[in-house]
Parts: sequence; structure tokens; C-alpha cells
Amino acid sequence: MNRVPRLVCCARLTRNSLLLATLTGGAMPAAAQSVSAPFPAKAIRFVVGFAAGGPNDTLARLVGARLTETLGVPVTVDNRPGADSIVGTEIVARAPADGHTIGMISSGATIHPNVYSNLPYAIGRDFAPVTVMAASNFVVVVNARVPARDIKELIALAKARPGQLNFAGSGVGDTIHLAGELFKAMAGIEMQLVAYKGGAPAMTEVVGGQVEMMFSPMGLAAPHIQTGRLRALAVTGPARWPTMPNTPTVAEAGVPGYAVTGWYGVIAPGGTPRSAVDRLNGEMVKFLNSPEARTRLLAMGMEPIANTPDQMAAHLTAELAKWARVAKLAKLSQRSVF
Repeated sequence: MNRVPRLVCCARLTRNSLLLATLTGGAMPAAAQSVSAPFPAKAIRFVVGFAAGGPNDTLARLVGARLTETLGVPVTVDNRPGADSIVGTEIVARAPADGHTIGMISSGATIHPNVYSNLPYAIGRDFAPVTVMAASNFVVVVNARVPARDIKELIALAKARPGQLNFAGSGVGDTIHLAGELFKAMAGIEMQLVAYKGGAPAMTEVVGGQVEMMFSPMGLAAPHIQTGRLRALAVTGPARWPTMPNTPTVAEAGVPGYAVTGWYGVIAPGGTPRSAVDRLNGEMVKFLNSPEARTRLLAMGMEPIANTPDQMAAHLTAELAKWARVAKLAKLSQRSVF
């Protein structure tokens, strides 16, 4: 996984860091400690803040199916798309802190504090980290009719048609959006975001030619690359992806220093008993470290991470700092969520 160096960030990040440390490194709240009922005691709701069919949904369903087997209770995926996953994430924040509601969280969640002025929750206050399940590169793809066969030609096309080239995304302020904004800033070009309620509907529009390009999760783009409907120009990570060894990185292809990776994790409501968090973590990590899971994740364009709650807390802190820097570089101003 791409390791992100610690960066100096704003006072808000400092408060988040302290809160994360409190949630994961210190004693659990008295209310949480008093919970003695066995876990799980009933069905588990797995909230996904994106439409069905995208990488967050696909990974949640894969892991949820295995949890149903190992925990002995139904684990039901509940898709609640809207506001780039903020709607679904708020549902998790407001749910009872008993471990029976969990949620998907991805890179965009650590971008949102740098983009939105009125988030209805705080990463450090309202959630208990469970695990970062997987990481992925994105792939820069264009519709097959777009006259650009590599990154340099794409940049030349964007400069010849300033502001006319569009890129699809699963929302405003998510990793796909910021990957595009960072690309724009570093390549010195203008492009416009066309935002959808998830990666799957965004990809549908790129395949259909309504939008020219996308910084897409690999698993979402791979079938369309294979059929020739999309052309892969580069991957966004710091190294080439194992299943696409002939596709260069963006940095290799013409934008030195560019690197963006995505990640997918699980959270529970803040104050969830550590015993429930550890049980969830243990079952997820066991599955994610299996050869079966690794094979399936690589086919989806993901690499297993499966870290501890404390490691996820540190990761969230580092990601908040990184995206604060990118948001500043991209000159994104804060806006209202709704």
C-alpha cells in the first residue's frame, strides 16, 4: 500500500487526531464497557453510501457474505447513496453503538472535511475504526472514440479544448474527483467534473460516450477495457499494477510526481464496544488474508490490507493530512453538503 508521510495540517485535523487516539488507544466509554451481551445478538446492517454495482458495494457484499457464515447472523448490505456517501455515513454515525450497524468508508471520507463546511459528523468523534480492508489504484480511461492514446495526447487535447473535456465521478469531493483535480493542477489543464451517485452510473456514461473519461476504480473499468469500449491510458498509483503491467503510471506517462491510491474500510458508530469491534475485525482480517479473498480482490483491482483498528485510526489521520494538501493545491473552496 502507498504509505503517506505525516504532514502538518490545520487545527481541525489536530482535534480529529486526538479524538481518534481517544477512541482507539484509550479506555472505552463507561457506557460501552457496561455492555455485556454476547456479540452478535441479531442481524447486522452493513451500510454502503453508494449505489449498487460499484467497488464499495461489491466489496461490502463479498465481505458481508463471509461474515454471515462466520458470525452466524445475517449481514445485510443497505445501499444509501447520496452526497458522495455522506448520507450513508451519517446513518452509521447516528446508529446505536452496539456493533450491529457498520458502514463502508473509503478515501473520500478523509477528503470531505477539506471540501464541505457543514459535515453532519466528525471522523474522529463519531466513528470507531474497524479495518482498512483493501487498497487500489485507479486507471485513467477514455471512451474509445476520444482521440487520445496516451497521457501526453490527453493533455494536448485538453489544452486544445480548454474546459470542454469532461471526466465522470461518483460525487463531488471523493477520491475520483480529487484524482482529477490533482491531475488538472499538475498537468496545467482545465477539465469539468460530471458527478453521479456512484461509480457504476458514472462508468455507464463513459462507456456510452456521454462523458469522455474517468479516473476509475480498476475493477469497474476492466471489463470495458477488455471489450475495447474504453482505452486505458495510465494507472494512478506509484507503481504499475500487477494485472496491467503494460500500462504506465501517470507519473511515467507525462506527469512526474503524480500518485493517487484509493482504499476501502469499515467503521462502526463511535462508542461501539471494543469487544464487538475486535470480533468484527478478526473475522474480516481472517477472510481478507485468505488466498480466496486475495484472488478475488486482485480481479477487482484491489489489494488486501486487513489492518487493526489502531492502524486504521493512524491511517485516517495521515489521509486527512494528505487530502488537505491536495485540496489546497487544487484550490477547492468549502461548500455546503446539502
